[in-house]
Amino acid sequence: MQTKKQILLPRFQKMLEEMGENIKLARKRRHLTTIQVAERAGINRTTLYHIERGNPSVALGAYFNVLRVLGLQDDFLKLAADDELGRKLQDLKLMGK
Repeated sequence: MQTKKQILLPRFQKMLEEMGENIKLARKRRHLTTIQVAERAGINRTTLYHIERGNPSVALGAYFNVLRVLGLQDDFLKLAADDELGRKLQDLKLMGK
């Protein structure tokens, strides 16, 4: 089964690339090789390469496993944690009642 290519607006692609670069820097700071991280995360080196490049087609679970190997799994919980827009919309609805 062939994976479908994910298409993102350039500014969102840039965000993924920045996250990939952060993951790569975290790996290097820990003096871990791509082989070590890939093996510990249960992925192949090519997938790790795609993660470090910010490829949007990589499964979210693979990103999580790499963060786990690097000890950054708690950062995963920060995704969508502060739903400012959702709270404002909810407050507006509550004020209307």
